Amino acid sequence: MSSQQETANLWFKKAQNDLKTGKDEFKTENPATDTICFHMQQAVEKYLKGYLVYFEQEAEKTHNISRILAKCISIDSSFSELTDAGIEILTPYGTVIRYPDDFYMPDITETKEAIHLAEKVVSFIEKKIGKRE
Repeated sequence: MSSQQETANLWFKKAQNDLKTGKDEFKTENPATDTICFHMQQAVEKYLKGYLVYFEQEAEKTHNISRILAKCISIDSSFSELTDAGIEILTPYGTVIRYPDDFYMPDITETKEAIHLAEKVVSFIEKKIGKRE
């Protein structure tokens, strides 16, 4: 395994931890929906960045899902499916709603959609490069 692939696997591992944390919290009696959505955004961001690193591209320091996704599309145009799925709606969960200035609490339906989108990205990328452990 190349050094780049090893680094990509670290991105995927961190992303899996975000996914697990959010999904575990969702099962609680009063889930912290803002925290769950944040972790779903983080999982998607890290999976996309891991994909870029896997193909020896820079993982730019940005939380903007659309921007990261555009770089993935430049490697593999089928990533446009994720644009069509609307994953860019996750971007504000990584930035805007994290602070009390712009207080916003996603409802359960919105939170379920964030989880669904994160799982879609994970599945999509794992089909491209193989399942990560």
